[in-house]
Amino acid sequence: MRALVAGGAGFIGSHLCEFLLAEGFQVVCLDNLSTGRKRSISHLLDNRAFTFVRADICEPVTVPGRIDVVFNLASPASPKDYQQHPLQTLETGAVGTRNLLDLCLKKHAIFLLASTSEVYGDPDVHPQKESYWGSVNPVGPRSMYDEAKRYAEALTMAYHRTRHVPTRIARIFNTYGPRMNVDDGRIVPNLIDQCLSHKPLTIYGSGRQTRSFCYVSDMVEGLFRLSGCSDPNPVNLGNPDEFSVLRLARLIMSITGSNSKLTYHPLPEDDPRRRRPSIARARRLLGWKPRIRLEHGLRKTVDWFRSRHVRAK
Repeated sequence: MRALVAGGAGFIGSHLCEFLLAEGFQVVCLDNLSTGRKRSISHLLDNRAFTFVRADICEPVTVPGRIDVVFNLASPASPKDYQQHPLQTLETGAVGTRNLLDLCLKKHAIFLLASTSEVYGDPDVHPQKESYWGSVNPVGPRSMYDEAKRYAEALTMAYHRTRHVPTRIARIFNTYGPRMNVDDGRIVPNLIDQCLSHKPLTIYGSGRQTRSFCYVSDMVEGLFRLSGCSDPNPVNLGNPDEFSVLRLARLIMSITGSNSKLTYHPLPEDDPRRRRPSIARARRLLGWKPRIRLEHGLRKTVDWFRSRHVRAK
């Protein structure tokens, strides 16, 4: 089997490339390196089954030879990145997704879209099921990412219904682990970096808002299983265990041995108050559920960040 991973030098993408190689796939990693990092795949470059192509999916995508499955993880994913690059984010969700769907149409390949729990917005339904249509502000400060993914889902279903492309849609909830960019503004790397640097911890709002955190190895296994499932409708992938931001911060402080103080800041506009997936469909269709508990995953993630801090000194 030969897979194309768009956004393969990104956080989840690099782990997915690694996973697919271990499963015996040939892997083409395509990334324009706007938010991905080549160092995330440097350990794969000598593998004869792995090919890196620097390219932008917003340009027509041509890949010689057979392609069996395309994983579309190409998009800025952190609020810092997509708010700095709103037009690029929207174009990637629209033009980029269509270019990859056209490639799948030509290659008779499976297409998997990495969508997001952000399509649910600040949800009125808890936990969030795939049947919930969401509560998204289409003109808010997060809209470029939310609406890019919502449009990409609609486009994916249109190709499935009218052009019979075999498609899959993964709605990914908060994912963490090694190779996250330390400066991308997401909560786990932000808090770990602040603890390791003995800086005050940034808590937005009261800290009582909740998230559900899935370790990256569980996530890529879920994506892989979904690629082999024939159901084209969205499937939530995430950890159904719900944690408040304050609880997460205190757990990271305990793991790192930090005595940093908590500092409170205004909650960003449209920031979700609660976020927890229903994974009943993933359990039924894929036989999948997360296995890594938050504390264990955080310890592995802290060890990776700590090694980078040591090297940076």
